[in-house]
Amino acid sequence: MLGLSERAKGVKPSSTLAISDKAKQMKAKGIDVVSFGAGEPDFVTPKNICEAAKKAIDEGFTKYTAASGIMELKQAVCRKFESFNHLHYEPNQIVISNGGKHSLTNIFTALINPGDEVIIPAPYWLSYPEMVKLVGGVPVFVRCDADTNYKITADMLAAAVTPKTKAFVLNTPNNPTGMIYSREELEALAKVIVEKDIYCISDEMYENLIYTGEEPVSIASFNDEIYKRTITCSGMAKSYAMTGWRIGYIGAAPEIAKAIGSIQSHQTSNPCSIAQKAALEALDGPQDKVAFMKSEFMKRSERMYELVSELPYVKMIKPTGAFYAFVDVSETFEKSCRGKKVGDVFGLADILLNDYNVAVVPCSDFGFPTHIRLSYATSMENIEKGLSRIGEFLKELA
Repeated sequence: MLGLSERAKGVKPSSTLAISDKAKQMKAKGIDVVSFGAGEPDFVTPKNICEAAKKAIDEGFTKYTAASGIMELKQAVCRKFESFNHLHYEPNQIVISNGGKHSLTNIFTALINPGDEVIIPAPYWLSYPEMVKLVGGVPVFVRCDADTNYKITADMLAAAVTPKTKAFVLNTPNNPTGMIYSREELEALAKVIVEKDIYCISDEMYENLIYTGEEPVSIASFNDEIYKRTITCSGMAKSYAMTGWRIGYIGAAPEIAKAIGSIQSHQTSNPCSIAQKAALEALDGPQDKVAFMKSEFMKRSERMYELVSELPYVKMIKPTGAFYAFVDVSETFEKSCRGKKVGDVFGLADILLNDYNVAVVPCSDFGFPTHIRLSYATSMENIEKGLSRIGEFLKELA
């Protein structure tokens, strides 16, 4: 019988991409839209990385590679894990994939059987539950409120584990909240993970963007027991302004990495050969551009927090990492603007985009229909202009 699969019909499209696409369409028509939707740095990929890609093309490095990535890049990832994350992995524990999403999809495919539960703290990156459902797993959401800085505690995690629990998703620094987990918080979570004997899928994509002065902490670094249960995920997109190059990577126990490599060999084969050479230069080359981008994001974070804190009807906790502000807008829902009742977070986003030319991301698909996400991966000028417009909207509420 013709028709789509039930899994395909159950997958939601990405609301973040939809918002960004609509904002781009308005800009293409000449409308001065300020977009806070982007989940990517507004900086160009550093020149040395681009030159490495050009060299790869010139030298004819344009053929298939090993499905799980070239050995030189795996070795560079091992060195990075050792020096930056204090984690020791061998090349046979590394899989290079077509971006962070691909790495995560591979992990869920390798670990999750139909009916297995995966604990996902809310708010969460909107793709996690869809990935879990695509492999037949069951996402189990644990709501984390402002009183814990939107972070799951060890007690909350322990209470959510059932005999069907297979894995727990950890994201630090976090999208959409901009929060990071402290060493103490991670140690407490690691103890539960080991006691309950479940996997930890640790998404550390924003690991270079921490603004507290603290050193990044990988949960797998504490001891052998948490290490063997953790799949550590990262990639080139956010730290090196390489979102379009599509290179992600994981470190895991050898048997997990082998399974993921086998899956990838049938689904996509190797990541782009040219992008792999670019990633090799990114990891082994100068890191000054990474430090520069982090410094700029930190300045923007401070400014966004300062401006949002001055606005009526909204509140936020100061972000400590990534490049997102997580803003509670629930006080606006019962109010009206220019004859339109706000109603909910989608109504707010619609009014802001169509009447004030500001694109924000409603966080219903992130598990929090009371909040919006504002990305400060945009210029300081845009941050000030966009928040001025949001301020105008809030002042007109009645």
